[in-house]
Amino acid sequence: MMREGSGTSWLPDSSPMYMVHRQRGPWMLMAHENAFLQFLRDSGRRGDDDVGSINWMMGMAQRNAGAGRVGLRAMFSLEPWTIRGCGYPDLLASGELCRGAKIHDRQHQHDVAMELSASYDAPIRGDTRWQIYGAPSGEPALGPVAYPHRVSAMPNPVAPIAHHWLDSTHVSFGVVTGGVYGKRWKAESSVFNGREPDENRKNFDFAPLDSISGRIWFLPTPKVSLQVSGGHLQQAEAGEGLEPRHDVTRLTASATFHALSATRVSASTFAWGRNSEEGQGTDALLIETNVTLQDRNTWFGRLEIVQKTPHDLDLPAVALAEAGDAFTVTKIQGGYIRYITATRDFKAGLGAALSAGIVPSALKTAYGSRVNPGVGIFLTVRPAAMAMGTTTARGSASARRIAIDF
Repeated sequence: MMREGSGTSWLPDSSPMYMVHRQRGPWMLMAHENAFLQFLRDSGRRGDDDVGSINWMMGMAQRNAGAGRVGLRAMFSLEPWTIRGCGYPDLLASGELCRGAKIHDRQHQHDVAMELSASYDAPIRGDTRWQIYGAPSGEPALGPVAYPHRVSAMPNPVAPIAHHWLDSTHVSFGVVTGGVYGKRWKAESSVFNGREPDENRKNFDFAPLDSISGRIWFLPTPKVSLQVSGGHLQQAEAGEGLEPRHDVTRLTASATFHALSATRVSASTFAWGRNSEEGQGTDALLIETNVTLQDRNTWFGRLEIVQKTPHDLDLPAVALAEAGDAFTVTKIQGGYIRYITATRDFKAGLGAALSAGIVPSALKTAYGSRVNPGVGIFLTVRPAAMAMGTTTARGSASARRIAIDF
């Protein structure tokens, strides 16, 4: 259970579990949420400031069914009501459309229905099992664990600017995934609707399941999770004005590392993604990490280096002559959260973060400076650390109670 990430993705077996857990008859019930009340300010000519709430909550249920196991998930966000306009300030972020124009230097709201899914897995022979996953709103087998579910990203309220090169398909309206897996490996493939959701975040944007993807996982030790994946997203990007939609071919690779003890949790993710569309390829690199002591003090950081076209950043076409194929932009973030016990099951925290958006000299005029600082101050609430994955010499996982006694 500790390895289950977003959709059908895998975290390392040695993962903390920030959730509320109850047993009701044959059903194991779990709930997770992450909510922020934040003030964000980015400087420069493209900077902005905003007060809002970034948030999501998820309920899960599992039980045995015949020779296998059935799982249900429902994940929701209130961001369509708690984030104004076309999204919150996130300098150098890009993706999707709002009010007919490309969203840039902001991160759009999540849809209300982030995931509604059902899965079933059963043994084939020995340790080998098969799995089927279906969702009117869910995540295909493409990319690393999505950032709302990554332990390495959990304390950071701001989305990565590499999101649309790595895990933007984590809200896809129509997904079917099949796979086989063993103790340390998994091979899976999906058919899904690869079109990005529209700016109406309260509905379901159903369309044909004409996109495909495949992904391979390998967990060499309980502390490490590796994946490579690729997919072709049919009509993924909406065109501006009368432009047709654009197909995207995406490749990703990632490595996640978790190190746990009774008093310390550290989590790091290294990820690379490449998008190819309209004959042009761009790359993104992400490194993020955090360390938590006594489920109380958390330090976090993120470094991203991403190639973005003038279209991605909604720059005048003349800028293309200065940039060549794409601009290479960099963003650095770092912050701290102090948590307190709010209730038996939840932690509340006060945090702050600093960032710097770094652009090449060709973009200095557009952004006001090559280095554009940002600041964030936020309150946050999440479940306490329920259990930590530990490992015996033979590699079997067990759970140790840390903060909550059920």
